[in-house]
Amino acid sequence: MLFDDTYKTIAKPAEGVFRDKGSKFIAYAFPAGTEEEAKVFVANVRSAHPKARHHCWALRLGPDKTSFRINDDGEPSGTAGRPILNTLLSAGLTNVIVIVVRYFGGTLLGVPGLINAYKTATSEALKVAEVAEKTINDIYRFNFDYLQMNDVMRIIKEENLHIRKQDYDNDCSVEVEIRKKQLNTVLERFSKVDGLRQRYLYTV
Repeated sequence: MLFDDTYKTIAKPAEGVFRDKGSKFIAYAFPAGTEEEAKVFVANVRSAHPKARHHCWALRLGPDKTSFRINDDGEPSGTAGRPILNTLLSAGLTNVIVIVVRYFGGTLLGVPGLINAYKTATSEALKVAEVAEKTINDIYRFNFDYLQMNDVMRIIKEENLHIRKQDYDNDCSVEVEIRKKQLNTVLERFSKVDGLRQRYLYTV
């Protein structure tokens, strides 16, 4: 197989704490599949910690792990979001946002101190996080006549495909998740069903 069709994320939220010279850094890690989801987590953490000096975060998205966002939220550039992201990279995790809340303790930590603090707080959260391995799946929609129902359902059952949506009216349609490494086999089987039309929707 030329590509890996699995990725690692976290199963549920986790948190970790790091203290240095009176400053307290609380890291919250959340599973997040989209930027919209991530924004909600940032807003929730901000409202839970209104008196905190900074709410810095890093987000890594997508099974291919290429999409990311970082925010230093007023800390010197490169001292917060980037170390949080680098810790996510080291752990090999994606579809995760880590938000680190800082309560200032009165003593400046300097650039190396800040980088260490944000990195360590993130590591503490990831250390206790439950890591989940997920498969990369393509979502396809198949349209077919009612007469082809048995053929379609047989393939879905035999290939163990997850149905996301179905509509069995006059013109039947079904949306299924197909794991990347099964894709060619499954599509070939569907292509042999008379009159069936297929459409790729997106990847999860």
